[in-house]
Amino acid sequence: MAGRPAASPQERARARALAQQIRSLRTARGWTRERLAKEAGLHTRTLVRLESEGPIQPGFFTVGALAQALEVSLDDLLRTAQLEPGLWSAGYEGRSIDSFVAALVDAQIDTVADVRLTPISRKPGFSKTRLRDALAAAGIEYTHLRGLGNPKENRAPFWEGRVAEGRATFRGLLRADAAAENLADLTERARSSRVAVLCFEQDEQCCHRKVVLDVVGRAAGVSVLPLA
Repeated sequence: MAGRPAASPQERARARALAQQIRSLRTARGWTRERLAKEAGLHTRTLVRLESEGPIQPGFFTVGALAQALEVSLDDLLRTAQLEPGLWSAGYEGRSIDSFVAALVDAQIDTVADVRLTPISRKPGFSKTRLRDALAAAGIEYTHLRGLGNPKENRAPFWEGRVAEGRATFRGLLRADAAAENLADLTERARSSRVAVLCFEQDEQCCHRKVVLDVVGRAAGVSVLPLA
């Protein structure tokens, strides 16, 4: 018998948002899980599982019973649990892999888009394979957009304070076919999910990813936020 298909990052994110919304409404009333489960006519284990793990597809009647017990409409409960798509600027300078993944989880990121030309790092955990595995363990997708990497010959301007020069050169590189394809991919993702654009520098003003974020943010019509 075939197993249940793996949930997408978007499905996991929506489930987490619904779990958080139910937990928030419950605690605002000062109710324990046992009290809410009783009011909704559910087993306490069902509510514990929903709040703690966020089942991917909680039953319609289960969510409806919780909405009624919490005195909110089902539409309102589901709507407020939806996550806004958008872009996050993610530099891993000064972070450990554990703190970095924790920040992504807190922001409910669906996908990390790596815009390093070569995804290799001396910092433990941030080279491509180990980073991808750490993200997968947290339910976050990883994609490497090599066409949006900054070539070695254009890095000195960012390091030496000639940022405007470096950005102008990089914008010209975005006309290449590979870059255009990666920009289109990133734009489509940003319109429907939460994407963190990854490079090394903590300060995006000193990194080429600022150009990527500006271009994609405008094209997708979404906000760009720093990763906390």
